[in-house]
Amino acid sequence: MSDTTLRVGLVGYGTAGAAFHAPLISTTPGLALSAIVTANPERRRAAAEAYPGATLLAAAEELWAAAGELDVVVVASPNRTHAPLARAALEAGLPVVVDKPLTATAAEGEALVRLAAERGLLLSVYQNRRWDGDFLTARRLVESGALGRVLRFESRFERWRPVPKGGWRESADPAEAGGLLYDLGSHLVDQALQLLGPATEVYAEVHTRRAGIEVDDDVFVALRHEGDARSHLWMSALAASPGPRLRVLGDRAAYTKHGMDVQEDALRAGRLPTEPGWGEDDPARHGVLTVDGQDQPVVTEPGAYQRFYEGLVLALRDGAPPPVDPAGSIATLAVLEAARRSADDRQVVKLA
Repeated sequence: MSDTTLRVGLVGYGTAGAAFHAPLISTTPGLALSAIVTANPERRRAAAEAYPGATLLAAAEELWAAAGELDVVVVASPNRTHAPLARAALEAGLPVVVDKPLTATAAEGEALVRLAAERGLLLSVYQNRRWDGDFLTARRLVESGALGRVLRFESRFERWRPVPKGGWRESADPAEAGGLLYDLGSHLVDQALQLLGPATEVYAEVHTRRAGIEVDDDVFVALRHEGDARSHLWMSALAASPGPRLRVLGDRAAYTKHGMDVQEDALRAGRLPTEPGWGEDDPARHGVLTVDGQDQPVVTEPGAYQRFYEGLVLALRDGAPPPVDPAGSIATLAVLEAARRSADDRQVVKLA
C-alpha cells in the first residue's frame, strides 16, 4: 500500500460510478482515482475528460493484472457482477468496496465475507444513504431521546416515473437483482435496521404496476424489530403525490420530514462535496418535531456521503473499522429475501 495516497480502481462508469463514486473518490484527501474500467465508448470519453489522470481500462481483468499498482477496488457495476468482481478483487489481493446491494443473496454475501477474512482484506459496502441529511437528523433525535421510546419508523422513496426507463434494473432475471425491492429497498431496510436494530418479522406486498416491465415497481415492507418497534417502508415508481420522506413516531414526540436528500441531485448535476454548503437542505423543507400537538422546526443535518470514503481512508491506513460493516448489508439482504417470500406466500416471515 502506498505511503501517502491510496490508489483506487473503479469498476463501472454508469450512474453509480460516474455520479456516486468517482466525484467522492477524487475529492477525498488520501485517495486518488487511478483507474476506471468501462467498455462503453461514450462513457470512456466522459471519464477521460473528467479524470484525465486516471488510466482507462476496458475490462476488470486488466485491474487484476496490475493489482500491485492499486490499493483498493470499488465495484460500481450492475448488480449481477457484484459477487464475481468482488471475489476476483479479493483473490487478486485487493481490498474492495461494493456498491449496494452487496450481492443478490445473503449466502453470496456471507461467502465474500469469509473470503475477505481468509485473505485479511477489507470488504465494505457503499450504503451511502446512511449519510442522508434526513436520516442523520432522525438518528440524532432518536439517540438523544427527544422522541422517547420509538414506536414506528415510516420511510419512503417514491417517484413519478410512469414510463419505464429500460435497462437491467427492469429485467426479470433474478441474477440481476433488479426491481425496486432490491434497488431502493437496499437503502430503506438498511436505514431501518440501523435505526431500530435487527428485524424479527417481515411482511411485504410486492407489485408490478406499469405496462412493459417485468419487475416490481410498487412495494411495501413492514418490519417488526427486536423490542417491538415497527418499520413501514414504501417504494414506488408510480407515486404522483409522494408522502413524507420519513416520519418517526415515539411515545414522547414525532419527527416528520418531506423531500429527498439533496446530494443525489447535486452529484448528478456535477457538483462536488468540497463546495460550500454541500449537503445543506432547503430551509423550506426542514422537518418538524411535534410535541403535544405543537410543531417545532428542526434544521436538517447536512448530508455527508463523503464520510464513507473518509472512513475508507482511516480503515485502510490506520486499521479503523470499515465505514460499513458488510454484516449489516447481509442482514439487509436477509430481510429482502424474506420480503420476497412474504409477498409470494402472502404471509409474515419470521427471522432467526
